[in-house]
Amino acid sequence: MTALKAEVEVHGRIADIGREAWDRCATNPHNAYNPFVSFDFLDILEESGCAVERTGWAPRHLSVRDESGCVAAVAPLYAKSHSQGEYIFDHGWAEAYERAGGRYYPKLVSASPFSPVTGPRLMTREQTDADEARAMLLQGGTELCRRIGASGFAVNFPLESEWRFMGERGMLQRQSQQYHWLNGGYGTFDDFLAALSSARRKTIRRERRDAQAGLEIRKLTGTDLSEDHWDAFFAFYMDTGSRKWGRPYLNRRFFSLLGERMADKVLLVMAARQGRWIAGALNFIGGDCLYGRNWGCLEDVPFLHFELCYYQAIDFAIARGLARVEAGAQGQHKVSRGYLPTAVYSAHFIADPALRGPVARFLEAERRSVQGEMDWVAEEFSPFRQSGP
Repeated sequence: MTALKAEVEVHGRIADIGREAWDRCATNPHNAYNPFVSFDFLDILEESGCAVERTGWAPRHLSVRDESGCVAAVAPLYAKSHSQGEYIFDHGWAEAYERAGGRYYPKLVSASPFSPVTGPRLMTREQTDADEARAMLLQGGTELCRRIGASGFAVNFPLESEWRFMGERGMLQRQSQQYHWLNGGYGTFDDFLAALSSARRKTIRRERRDAQAGLEIRKLTGTDLSEDHWDAFFAFYMDTGSRKWGRPYLNRRFFSLLGERMADKVLLVMAARQGRWIAGALNFIGGDCLYGRNWGCLEDVPFLHFELCYYQAIDFAIARGLARVEAGAQGQHKVSRGYLPTAVYSAHFIADPALRGPVARFLEAERRSVQGEMDWVAEEFSPFRQSGP
């Protein structure tokens, strides 16, 4: 194992660390490729102006070097002036703390911005003592927290192994849930349907038939993608944001850079009526997973959301031999379509003991509640004939 230098460096741009050094840590052979912690994805967010100080996501990425000066470990980190775009909801903590006279912002968050996707956060290069390097990254985050007067330091959607590592070192542990589809070794979509109850098979076939009627549906990736496709999809994305009364996090430049630098990691599922694009779903292709991210439409077509976001994703994952589909945050309606409850995690350092104590008690009760709900939903509402994959 390579000896590490004692200090942790803080970087205002991921470009200061560099693609080769970052990706050597992010693509450690022990972890399947995850596009959301790749250098390109995080750099695109910064270059496009989506994850920068002006938007409340000020990069403060951490790195640890070995004694030869090479980067041996990294962690994505941001100083936040709000809690938007995280999908680990702490608004209640912020409100309570500020009512009591505290200042909740800024805070530090290790995450992939705008992406409720599990993946490595404390990332180490091969031939590095992973536990030592991860401990240094955590120490760097807590020290930076104190230095800038932040209320806390959170790590959102880490791997379960990282979550347990952080819990053993005193960070508060939070458990949430999402709904993921698991590949049971299916050869075709019909093989997947055969694993479901008869009623669910009939319902899904009807939904797919109704959604596809009169439409052309295309799966686009790599060189198939063009600026015309991104123009159309951006219109869908903005429409979805306006209907949810939210501020869209991503701008048009982000999608152009995505097409230039990560086209082979993107799956865009688009629906057209008489040559006009009317809806689309954006997915990212990982080493063993298809990640569903954004969706939008200009026409209200029954079941089209299910077709583009869930069924087309399953079909693609089966064809590619991917182990699972993660279809994003929330949505218990996914269960009847084969997406079962799955635990996701976050870990939290809270500087002020007056806030840390109540949050710790809340999280202990919340973990029991979340696990109980997951067990109940899987048992009562699973669409599979027997146990799921």
